Amino acid sequence: MEIEIYNNYQKFLSFPAAEIAGKVGEYFAAEKSASLVLTDDEEIKDLNLKFRGIDSPTDVLSFPADESDYLGDIFISVDRLIAQAAEYGHSPEREFAFLLVHGILHLLGYDHENEEAEREMFSKQEEILNALNYRREK
Repeated sequence: MEIEIYNNYQKFLSFPAAEIAGKVGEYFAAEKSASLVLTDDEEIKDLNLKFRGIDSPTDVLSFPADESDYLGDIFISVDRLIAQAAEYGHSPEREFAFLLVHGILHLLGYDHENEEAEREMFSKQEEILNALNYRREK
């Protein structure tokens, strides 16, 4: 899968986003593509309010496309990513891979709207992250 990255984040990235996105993209179907926008809490909060009616920042948002080859757009808040990596005691690299995989799975139709769907999605996430060697450190 080709993942086109747009970096709207105005600060230094402490992790190799393109390298990780390439590794994650290789796991998925080669003929598919998606866009990834790296942003901050302010922009993702605006998007969360506009599209979900929630007036707070979130870590990742996915917007599916109506095309067969182009899956859609993923927005990741680097501010949330860094805070969550520290909170959960693992690297920004692992958190970035986690959020990217989470976003891609949403584009592929996975969700966590109920317990069964959440178990299925989170199990798939862990399977992918383990296969890519982005295991939980705790």
